Amino acid sequence: MSILYSQDFKDLLVKLHQEGRSLKSLAEEFGPSKDSIAIWFKQATPIMIRAQSKTLKDVKQLEKRLAILEEKKEILSRID
Repeated sequence: MSILYSQDFKDLLVKLHQEGRSLKSLAEEFGPSKDSIAIWFKQATPIMIRAQSKTLKDVKQLEKRLAILEEKKEILSRID
């Protein structure tokens, strides 16, 4: 069974991990697996792209948007 956690809850655990709490202690206290918390942490960790800080989540959203725009462009090019 999959449990959905709110973004605020995920952000709280990421913040606590950034402040030094171990994945194990967070998992034991709050319930999600260490792997889930590690994924949330990775998604929230900024990366630099063209001198701008982006998270993995931001990049994935941009990739989805790019795919949609490319599909729209392809459709429009068939109309011309």
